[in-house]
This record gives sequence, structure tokens and C-alpha cells, in this order.
Amino acid sequence: MPKPRSDSDVEVGRYVEDIATRMNERVTDVSSTISTVLAEEIPELRGDTRTIELLGASVEGNVDTILHALRHDIAVERITAPAAALEYARRLAQHGVSVNALVRAYRLGQRRLTEMVFAEMRATAMDPTTRIAVIETFTSTMFAYIDRVSQEVVAVYEGERERWLENQNSVRALRVREVLAGGTSIDLDTATATIGYPLRWHHVALVMWYPDAEMDNNELTRLQRFGRELATAIRADAGPLFAAADRTSGWAWLPFKSRPAGFESTIREVTRTHPDPPSIAIGTVGAGVDGFRHSHRQAQRARTVALTRAGAGLTVVAANDPGLSAAALLGGNVAEVREWVTEVLGPLAENTPNDARLRETLRIFLRAGSSFKAAAQELDLHANSVKYRVGRAVARRGSEIGDDRLDVELALLVCHWYGPAVLIATA
Repeated sequence: MPKPRSDSDVEVGRYVEDIATRMNERVTDVSSTISTVLAEEIPELRGDTRTIELLGASVEGNVDTILHALRHDIAVERITAPAAALEYARRLAQHGVSVNALVRAYRLGQRRLTEMVFAEMRATAMDPTTRIAVIETFTSTMFAYIDRVSQEVVAVYEGERERWLENQNSVRALRVREVLAGGTSIDLDTATATIGYPLRWHHVALVMWYPDAEMDNNELTRLQRFGRELATAIRADAGPLFAAADRTSGWAWLPFKSRPAGFESTIREVTRTHPDPPSIAIGTVGAGVDGFRHSHRQAQRARTVALTRAGAGLTVVAANDPGLSAAALLGGNVAEVREWVTEVLGPLAENTPNDARLRETLRIFLRAGSSFKAAAQELDLHANSVKYRVGRAVARRGSEIGDDRLDVELALLVCHWYGPAVLIATA
């Protein structure tokens, strides 16, 4: 029979339950604080938008689980790692992030959560003896949880990393990454022979991906097949190069003996008519190994913009799309960009259909050199309608456009490409 609990044990349990309950009520804020610390302290964890979101989900899953365990006195031995934590470990393995970074994240997360628990305890009146017992309960439970779950996620990481490496053409993929890194001197002839791709030619880089919600463990095969179909449609001068980025996305390069033109429209048309197309980010044309790298960087930046724009669905974006490259450079910290956009545009930055129409009209008007006639032609409106909308947009902003015209144009450009992610949410 279990040993009966003493009155002091009951009192300690009550304080633990009360503190855990209060913290669990604001689990999203607690988790967000920890996620921010991890991203700042461990540079390897700074990935693309989806990876950062998965980090947040992993942290929140762990924090929610441990607070529930403390609140309901659940034995750590009966707990398993949250699904988001396991998926995040798999994603890090796919991206080649070291297992040390994963383990360190759990240690730093434990430290920050402990600090927040102690702050909550300082705001709770209790006698010194009880306080020590409560501290011991929290610290021992959190240590046991982190010890158990970190072993579980490391095992998942190692298993995924092993499968990931087995499923890739390891030598080819490694060589592609070495060429992209550019940290060591590259023998172009050797690299060309190893990866089977003409690095001295002109290149158009692509990043292709399927949404996680559609995962069926066949994404890489589908992406590789689609890349070959694009190469045929666009009349590339040799077969494409494909390298997996993770389980749902891949990198591709289309080779040309001379500089191609009009390839973006062909890629868009193939994607539009294809029965199973991925989303695509298209880089600029580059020549030689430097162009190989530059085109890939441009495609990566374009993809970042596409992923940040929530709810975009199937997407084809190109680094050459007007203003996209500038928007990508401005979008490093979406929260800061949103704050800046609000400062520049005021209420015009609200996420409403009417404000969207006014922003788009003002953006095109300014891009057309403040010509009502040119903007009207592009928008297929009467010049007086454009003039009316521009006036409404300026009034909505709350100030005339003067010396800050460049700021206004950039803010409108960011709104155009990032959409709701940088707009003011409305009730």
C-alpha cells in the first residue's frame, strides 16, 4: 500500500499545484519567452519560418506537459515526449543541425523555466520550510523530465539522421553543400564529375516544397520528378541537379549553355497546368560556380517571403518579381517589420479588404511615378478612381507623403509580399 501523505506533503502539493496551474494558464507566453532565449543562445536553431514555428511548438508541448505533470502529480516515468518535440528533433536531423544543439536546448530551456518558476514562487507567501520542499519538488521533477525526454528525442534524432543519410546520395549531396558553402577551394572539374552537373554553365536555382499537411513520405520522389519535367519544358541543355533539403523540400538547378530568358513564365505555366505541383521559389540566372551559389541564395530568400505570407496556398515566386528581393532583405525579423510598417502606414496597415485595395492602389501609383494615368492603366480603373483611392489612402494613413516617400513605398512593398504577417490584426 502507498504510504499515507502527511499534512506537510499535502500543503507542499497544494502550493506546487497552484503555481503550476497559474503558469499553465499563460503557457503560450512562457513558451514564447523560452523559444526566444533558445534562438538567441543557440545560432544553429535559427532556421526557416517553419522550423522556427516547430521550435515554438516543441517548447510549448514540453512546457505544457511538465506543468500538467506537476499540477496533477503525474509520475515522470509515465510521460512520453510530446509529438511536436519528436518532430522537431527529426527536422533538426534532416537539416544537419548537431545533436549537441538539441541537447543544449533542453538544458537552457530547463534553466529558463526554473527561473520563471522561482519568480512565481517569490510572489507566493509560504513559510521557509515549505518553500524549500516546494523548490525540491519542482527542481527534481523538472530534472527527471528533461533527463527522460531528452534521451527520447536524441534517440529519435539519431534514428532520423541515420535514415536521412541512407536515403540520400550521400557523396553527391555532401559535394553540393560543399560547393554552396564556398569555404574551401573547389576543383570545378572534380566537383562537376562528382555531382554530374555542369558547374561552368549558366544556372537557374529552384527551391521546391510541399506543405507539411500533405506529407505522404513520397515528397522527394515527386519533387525530383517535377524538376525533370521542368527541365524538359524549359529546354534546359542538360538534366537538372536535385538535392534534398529535408523530407518535404528540395533544391534544384537547371543548367544552360547560354543565358536563358523568359524561364519564369514557363515555370509558372507548367506549375499551373500540372496535376501535382509543388510550391516553387525561383532564383536569378547565375554563371559559373559563383552564379550557382548566388541563384540558390536568391531562391532561398524568395522562399522565405513565400512561407512568411500565411495562407498563400500553392505559390510560385521568383527573385526577379518586382520588389521581392527587397522585401526579403527587409523581412529578417517579422515582428520588428510589422511594428515599423504600423509606424509608417498607421491605420492603413490594418488587415481589411478596403485597406488592402487602398494600399495596392497607392503602391502602384507611387511606383508609376505618381502618375494617375499610368496607375489607372495598370489597375484597369479610371484615373479619377485612382485619384480618389490615393486620397483615401493618404487620409487613412493620417499624414501626407513628403520626405518619407521612400519609407512609404518600402512599407507598401512589404505589405504586398508578406500580407497578414506584417499587418495589424482586426477583431
